[in-house]
Amino acid sequence: MRKRERENPCGVCGHYHKYEEGEVCETCGHRMLATSEKASVHFSAFPSEILPQFLYLGSYDNASRSELLKTQGISRVLNTVPACQNLYKNSFTYHCLQDDKSLSFDDANQFLENCERDKARVLVHCMSGKSRSPAIVIAYLMKSKGWRLERSHQWVKERRPSIDLAEAVYQQLQEYERKLFGSTDGPDSSTPVFPSLDVQPFSFGFPKTDDQVPMPAFNNIAATSIFSRPNFEGPPQEFTFGAGLSQNNNTCHNSNSSSDVQMDSS
Repeated sequence: MRKRERENPCGVCGHYHKYEEGEVCETCGHRMLATSEKASVHFSAFPSEILPQFLYLGSYDNASRSELLKTQGISRVLNTVPACQNLYKNSFTYHCLQDDKSLSFDDANQFLENCERDKARVLVHCMSGKSRSPAIVIAYLMKSKGWRLERSHQWVKERRPSIDLAEAVYQQLQEYERKLFGSTDGPDSSTPVFPSLDVQPFSFGFPKTDDQVPMPAFNNIAATSIFSRPNFEGPPQEFTFGAGLSQNNNTCHNSNSSSDVQMDSS
C-alpha cells in the first residue's frame, strides 16, 4: 500500500481504501453510495431517536462520527454486523453480535436492558440502518414494552422512515413474537382483555325484557265489554236468590186472603 493511501484513510469508516472511487472496504465492507442510491435514501449525519434520551438507531456512517455521537450523549454502541469494525473503543462501550445470518435477540436485549438500567444512551447500528439494526430495536420494544410486532414496527417506521426489513429478518421477528406471546394472532398486549364470566343477572322476581308477558284480559277482543247491555229476553235460568222466601210469602198471602173472605161472609 502506498504511503499516500496510508496518510489518507477513509473519512467514513477510518480504513484505508479508495472510498471516493467506490472501492469496497476489505475490513468492514463499507462503500460509497451510488448517485441513484443517494437520491433515494434520506441521509442524516445524526442517528434516529427511537426512545427519548435512551435508544438510537442508525447506520455504520452514523457510528463512525464519534463527535456527533458525543453531542447526543451516546456512550454505548450495539454493532449488529460482525464485519463492521468498532472504531472508537477508547470512547464508547461496544457490544457486537457474532452471527451474521441470524439475529440473536436475547443477547441484544440483555445488553440494551443493561444500558437502560444504567441510564446510558446507546446506538444500535448495522451497515445501512435499514434492516438488521431496526429488527433488533423492534425486538427490544416487543420485549420491554410488551408490544406486538405490528405496533413495534410502526413505532420505529414513524421515527426512521427509511427502514426496509428483509424478508428473512421479518420472519425471525415473527418467530420471536411467537416466542414472547405464544402466537402471531391476537390483540395487542397494551389492550386489556377481560375473560367473559357466565353469570346469571339478578332479576328480583321480575320478568326479563325478552320474556313473553301475557296480555290483560280487558284487551281481549272476545271478552264481553262492561258497557254492553245484558240480554233480558228470557227469564233467568239459574237465579235462586230469595226463591224460597217468595214461595212462603205467597202461601201466607193466600191464607190471609181466605180468612178475610170468611170474615166478610160472617
